[in-house]
Amino acid sequence: MDNDTTPPDHPKSKPLDSASESDNPLASIYNSGSPSDIEETDKKEQQLGGRMTFLEHLDELRKRILYSLIALIVTSSASWFFREQIFDILSAPLGDAVPGLVYTKVTDTFMIWLKVSVATGVFISSPFILGQIWLFISPGLYRKEKRFAIPFLVSGTSFFVLGALFAYYIILPVSLNFLIKDLGKSLQPMLTAVDYFGFVVIILLGMGTVFQLPVLVAFFSRFGLITPQFLWKNFRYAALLIVILSAILSPTPDALNLTLWVAPTLLLYLGSIGVSWIFQKKRLKNGALSKEN
Repeated sequence: MDNDTTPPDHPKSKPLDSASESDNPLASIYNSGSPSDIEETDKKEQQLGGRMTFLEHLDELRKRILYSLIALIVTSSASWFFREQIFDILSAPLGDAVPGLVYTKVTDTFMIWLKVSVATGVFISSPFILGQIWLFISPGLYRKEKRFAIPFLVSGTSFFVLGALFAYYIILPVSLNFLIKDLGKSLQPMLTAVDYFGFVVIILLGMGTVFQLPVLVAFFSRFGLITPQFLWKNFRYAALLIVILSAILSPTPDALNLTLWVAPTLLLYLGSIGVSWIFQKKRLKNGALSKEN
């Protein structure tokens, strides 16, 4: 005889809600122990790229930073053997404006070669460092979104090189000619190698970074974080910010050098609006197709 006196409102007397189980696959695993439920959960976790704890994220970040530092050390060490040839290339935009670069401290010779080697190492290792950045953020992306890794790396590196070349062949010659031959024509130039290298690196890295704008906009637009409507609506604020940053990065505040920085940056911003529109159109189209299916 069954002496079970469990009241009808006791949790044991209530049947499992199949709808809630289907919505929560982890709960169904613990309740039923069904292998098929486990497989279904694994598939969903794989689709999301897996879930990582806070400590796992920190460990992953530490690993990516370590790999990037190793790559930087290797490339900088290799660049040390070609330091003089690299500096000759960087000195080419000077032309005949300065008879020769000088140094004023005993340690300047070591410091200039070290800076040349490290800067070259950063430039060479930048694709690998970008790859490490992608590997760090990719676990939080869907599997279908990870296929953008190669386009991200190629476009990011290409636009950085394009920006550096624009600075090397256009901004540097114009700036140096204006500063030394025009403004300083009544003075005797005695430019140190350390000062000149710092001047060149700021311009090259600054313009290379500016040219990353379309890449970043494309990346954020692909995931719906930025829209072309937002970019166009805030164009005037962006233009003001571009002028301010260009005045800071430009070697002189004169209209010519400022224009050399502001004009390409504004064009890149306008081009980024078109890039964002293309990616938004593709994202909406893919979303409509997934709903139909």
